[in-house]
Amino acid sequence: MTDARIYLSPPDVSGVERKLLLEAFDSNWVAPVGPDLDAFEAQVADLLGVRHAVALSSGTAALHLALVAAGVRRGDTVLVPSFTFAATANAVMYLGARPIFLDSTPESWNVDPGLVAEELRDRAARGQLPRAVVTVDMYGQCADYEPLLDACDRYGVTLIEDAAEALGASYRGRPAGSFGLAGVLSFNGNKIVTTGGGGMLVTDDGRVATQTRHLATQAREPVPHYEHRSVGYNYRLSNLLAAVGRGQVQRLDDLVAARGETARYYRAALGDLPGLTFMPVAEYGTPNWWLTCLLVDADEFGADRDRILDHLATLNIEARPTWKPMHLQPVFQDCVMRGGEVSADLFRRGLCLPSGSALTDDDRQRVVDAVHAVIR
Repeated sequence: MTDARIYLSPPDVSGVERKLLLEAFDSNWVAPVGPDLDAFEAQVADLLGVRHAVALSSGTAALHLALVAAGVRRGDTVLVPSFTFAATANAVMYLGARPIFLDSTPESWNVDPGLVAEELRDRAARGQLPRAVVTVDMYGQCADYEPLLDACDRYGVTLIEDAAEALGASYRGRPAGSFGLAGVLSFNGNKIVTTGGGGMLVTDDGRVATQTRHLATQAREPVPHYEHRSVGYNYRLSNLLAAVGRGQVQRLDDLVAARGETARYYRAALGDLPGLTFMPVAEYGTPNWWLTCLLVDADEFGADRDRILDHLATLNIEARPTWKPMHLQPVFQDCVMRGGEVSADLFRRGLCLPSGSALTDDDRQRVVDAVHAVIR
């Protein structure tokens, strides 16, 4: 008999979400908007300590509209970490702008603040400042915002925080998603909080929130007929999915705690193996432990990252490589890159272990045993 599959980061829903979803269904507030959507936005805004939240169809949609709010236009440049999911860079391309990719720091795997400051200084000297800087909170750990915000403020460049992976994390006590002009959240099926699909733009700026709501509903003017003075998008989240999100956010502390327990389990059981190094935890914040990731030194461990992946797959355990940097992606091969050695190494040796909040001790031990078995 084959053991049940262990997934990387599956949804974890309960009776709380089911009750709220059925109540929304029975009320006939299905789509596009409704009281659950309003409540979900207010709930997340309160959680993050921001004034406004706009629920959207995806985190990518939120990134797109955040860049629009920052004034990004065709021909502009935007600084983007290379070590990230493609959506971060894709949203820049949607607007006809060009990403300039920057390397990570090995201390946190996030964008290197020193490189950001250097790139802004050099481009300011040439009169070619980027329109915006997009940061990414990698695998649920915040970027180092003090030096990043200092550099952006010095040159008058807008910062946008891609916190798609980081809801529930914090930086020096301040919630992930609350930095810069706007923060971006994702509620994709693999995220710590899911609505099955969806995202959110959060901001303290009322103008940004108003513009985002307008553009996300096809830029329809407030008149009885359908009047459009600008191009809009069909980006709003449905009331039904918002009901699921309300229940998920109610459980956020428990979901974070469960993933943290998995991280501690893996570190205790695998941390002494030669050649395995877990993603560092930065002293400046608290992660949400979205995914537990590590680096594999093949010479010390006795097998490389891909061999571990292949062995786990034979045991019905889903694991994945870390993100392939954007500067190594064929679609972005013509873009400027600063540095690259750190992010390339993080991809070459990086491994993401199953980290779902519903994992049992037996599930975790199966993963641990599978990793040990590779070198046995």
